[in-house]
Amino acid sequence: MTHAAPVSPVDRAGLRQRIDKALTEFLAGQRSWMADVDDALAPVAEAIEAFVLGGGKRLRPAFAYWGYRGAGGVDSDQVVTTLAALEFVQASALIHDDLMDRSDTRRGEPAVHRRFATRHRAAGWGGDPDGFGDAAAILLGDLCLVWSDELLHSAGLDPRTVARARPVFDEMRTEVTVGQYLDVLTQATGDTSLERAGKVARYKSAKYTVERPLLLGAALADAPAEVRAAYSAYGLPLGEAFQLRDDVLGVFGDPAQTGKPAGDDLREGKRTYLVAATLEVVDGAGRELLLGGLGDPGLDAAGVERLRELISGSGALARTEQRIGTLTEGALAALTTVDLDTEARQALVDLAIAATRRTD
Repeated sequence: MTHAAPVSPVDRAGLRQRIDKALTEFLAGQRSWMADVDDALAPVAEAIEAFVLGGGKRLRPAFAYWGYRGAGGVDSDQVVTTLAALEFVQASALIHDDLMDRSDTRRGEPAVHRRFATRHRAAGWGGDPDGFGDAAAILLGDLCLVWSDELLHSAGLDPRTVARARPVFDEMRTEVTVGQYLDVLTQATGDTSLERAGKVARYKSAKYTVERPLLLGAALADAPAEVRAAYSAYGLPLGEAFQLRDDVLGVFGDPAQTGKPAGDDLREGKRTYLVAATLEVVDGAGRELLLGGLGDPGLDAAGVERLRELISGSGALARTEQRIGTLTEGALAALTTVDLDTEARQALVDLAIAATRRTD
């Protein structure tokens, strides 16, 4: 007898399909508006549609939705559409992140700055194709951030309900932006401490991936203080575990799964927890090897493999995996401290597992 696979927490209640529908309808309206301005904006609409609709796990709106439902919020299409605004925050962060890291690909496709540089070359336009691509990526990332605001406010919820959630939304976007700056600063200064790696992970990714979306949903549901506290106690460690998994995949992930070249985080010089934990224990030769390869855009496959062996052999990979497990257990324990809707509680448990055991 066979058993059906469990429904993904992102797919429960038809959530992914509803999020995608909301995004598709919103983007169709934006495409129409831009067409009225100038036909030359069609590639902008196409690029954002391809980026937003062509992939993504929809984890942030899923955390927000089940946070809302867990706090007693009543399901509606307006709520789902409001929470879909988080996908534009994510798109903005990724487009800018790829530009800052000089990444060639995202989800197996050309990064936005590469896409527009290629367009410039194919058209034979004047000036620097790469400079054009960079400028386009900055503007498209900014446009996505503007649209996150627009979708939040135009989804049809009562303005008083949206006003409750606005401070959370604003703080989340500030946190991810300063986290991005701290990431750039850390690469420039060469800070390899675990403390710095943890802070970058917390603000660049952890808080806006889990905690803030949960608190956004809680605010829409007008959740009491004890629920909000439990969500933070669940969201902060889980967000850190999510980022640590991302760090592991950035070094050891399968490109067919991640959509990024193997070892890209090493070439980009990311000062992650994984790297900091390695540098904390390796000897002079090992330290020289790692720092010599870290941030080298010409690092080849053999060089990546040498660094992988160094990281794994130092015990840093096992230490990171252990920390992922400890953080996830702590997050799940926080859910037992408060009374939540049963279905939502299970969805949050399943989301924790999906976020920390993923391969892409």
